[in-house]
Amino acid sequence: MKILMLILLVLLPHILFAETTPDSESVLDCMTEPPSPEIQNKQIDHRILSGTLEPGKGFVVGKNKCGSLNISGYMLARYLNQMPGGQNYRDHLGTKKTVVARNDMEIHRVLVWMNGFIYTPKLYYSFMFWSLNSVQTSIIAGNLLYKVNEAAVVGFGIDGLPGTRSMNGEHPYFLGTDRQMADEYFRPGFTTGLSLRGGLRPDLLYRIMIGNNISQLGVTSSQLTRDFAYGATIWWMPTTGEFGPKGGYGDYEQHQSMATRFGISGATSREDRATQIQTGSPSNVQIRISDGNFLFDENALAQGAIVEKADYNLLSADAAMKYRGLFLFSEFYWRQLSDFSTLIGSVPSNSLIDTGINLQGAYFFVPKKVEGYLSYQKIWGEFNDSTETGIGSNYYPTNTRNFRVNGFLSFVDKSAAGGSFGYYTAGQSGTIISLATDIFF
Repeated sequence: MKILMLILLVLLPHILFAETTPDSESVLDCMTEPPSPEIQNKQIDHRILSGTLEPGKGFVVGKNKCGSLNISGYMLARYLNQMPGGQNYRDHLGTKKTVVARNDMEIHRVLVWMNGFIYTPKLYYSFMFWSLNSVQTSIIAGNLLYKVNEAAVVGFGIDGLPGTRSMNGEHPYFLGTDRQMADEYFRPGFTTGLSLRGGLRPDLLYRIMIGNNISQLGVTSSQLTRDFAYGATIWWMPTTGEFGPKGGYGDYEQHQSMATRFGISGATSREDRATQIQTGSPSNVQIRISDGNFLFDENALAQGAIVEKADYNLLSADAAMKYRGLFLFSEFYWRQLSDFSTLIGSVPSNSLIDTGINLQGAYFFVPKKVEGYLSYQKIWGEFNDSTETGIGSNYYPTNTRNFRVNGFLSFVDKSAAGGSFGYYTAGQSGTIISLATDIFF
């Protein structure tokens, strides 16, 4: 919360006194012909949308002075093999756990966007249809954004709560098709909220969000509490003033001048178990502790104890560069879980602090065709240390970044991250193989 307030204090003078762009085009003047270049220039700059769920360029269905409609989409087809197939591990209380390792092929996720501007080029809308086939979940979500000026775009809808760099719009431009272990473990999730974003200057951008919680997926409104989650991120691109489309990983663009980016992000929330004890497992499954257990599971922190509420505080700092096909990225994470309130029983400690590091590097051996990359992940946890070393490659068969074939080989030791969404199963020690292709338009 202190981080958020500090960023707000820095940003508010720029936002309040930034020069606004007069909107001289009246809604009543809507005509059938396409908007003029002046009108187009007043639309929201996609460079500062920054939301995790930002669509692609898509295909224009229609456009006039009243509004526009684009359709865009994303699809991931993936084979995933987590080995060995049968293994067990023990959590920090000595409880034996079974690792349910996967070996399956799926159309893993599909996203379809309908987006554009409506009535005025300053008002941007986006409807999203989101299907996660691995967990048999489908979501219809929406976003509205209004451009006050270049320094302030106000938004409302479902978005990624800022807390790590990957929650700020880079998807699907990761080196692989999913997040790496440390990022997957520490990051917040997706929630409904109010956001403010923009550019204080062309090379200095920010995004702030107040949401219902750190992850609303699977949690109904009747299960939400009166506590909000807060997230903020700011990033600086001092050398070139940009970092490629969506700020994505890898230098597909082949920067001839070195592009650099430095950022800091944070999130805080009072999280709730989100269900009653009689219904069994909690709905809130975003937060894991370092031995792979969900924080709100029964017996997670102590035998016979169930945590009902906890403070979640996250801070991350990242730095990255791109130059002539070379990409380097590093991010450091610090997370504290504290002030536990239990439904039954008691816990031995009232604060858990985990730290981690995410290192990735990539190089295009054949420009815009063949890319190789390496990844090293480390989590230093209160109950367990996790390590991952990975190697992968991307092949782009057509003249676009938006269609690729990806292969990823990972060696994991005691994974703290897990879930059906990404590469990992909690507690796994072994090898992960992923072969995938994705398209984005």
